[in-house]
Amino acid sequence: MFAADFDVFRATVLALIQGLTEFLPVSSSAHLILPSELFGWEDQGLSFDMALHLGSLIAVLVYFRKDLLTIAGGIIRQIGQKQHSEGSRLGWHLVLATIPAMVAGLLFEHAVETRLRSVHVIIITTIVYGILLGVADRMALQTRSLQQMTWRTSLVIGLAQMLAIIPGTSRSGITMTAALFSNLTRAEAARFSFLLSIPTIGGAALLKMIELMRSHGVNWHELIYAMTVAAITAYLCIHYFLKLIANISFIPFVVYRVVLGLVLLLMFGFGV
Repeated sequence: MFAADFDVFRATVLALIQGLTEFLPVSSSAHLILPSELFGWEDQGLSFDMALHLGSLIAVLVYFRKDLLTIAGGIIRQIGQKQHSEGSRLGWHLVLATIPAMVAGLLFEHAVETRLRSVHVIIITTIVYGILLGVADRMALQTRSLQQMTWRTSLVIGLAQMLAIIPGTSRSGITMTAALFSNLTRAEAARFSFLLSIPTIGGAALLKMIELMRSHGVNWHELIYAMTVAAITAYLCIHYFLKLIANISFIPFVVYRVVLGLVLLLMFGFGV
């Protein structure tokens, strides 16, 4: 049984929200505002955010473990034996798509943390990038598989992922949008987005974990509990989303984002 040194209800609600929204194109940042406002909770802090994202990372690692082994084996064989494969090719596409986000994180992390963790920024990005997802879903041809990806496609997706550093954008949402505009099918766009989350979330979580290990006063009971709940929830979310998106469009998520943004706008006003 956990020591009663943290709010189990608060940790559970935030972890469930993170697990459900991290991989859906709906923005986890926007959803984490609502319970804080309703229950009067203070910002959970970056350490708690790290724990939630680490839980999401564990979920995607477990779910795509076979794909990751194929990718790793393909890259090893290519380096050692000069044998090219679909696994190695996909792996290098993921590497290329990861680089822009790494650069953006290193250059703009401080500015984002101090200036853009704002409700009104989240309202704007939730609505605008939600509509952009709808445009991509309706206009794109959606005829390509991951085997037909070009290096230009992976670079475009990687550049789009740079925007995810802005709260409310939704990392999964913006990468799926770019993938759709590059004519990947809905299911393949989602799969690439989920695989791309591994180095992106993993790198950010690792850096924050190193900082936490050197700090004092961290509530490890709360962080471990929240990480576990987020991991289980995210795993289930990935599983059912991939089954669902093969049969429906992204439009329900677009409508949901716009409605959510308008609700937040009514709650917080225009900020002027």
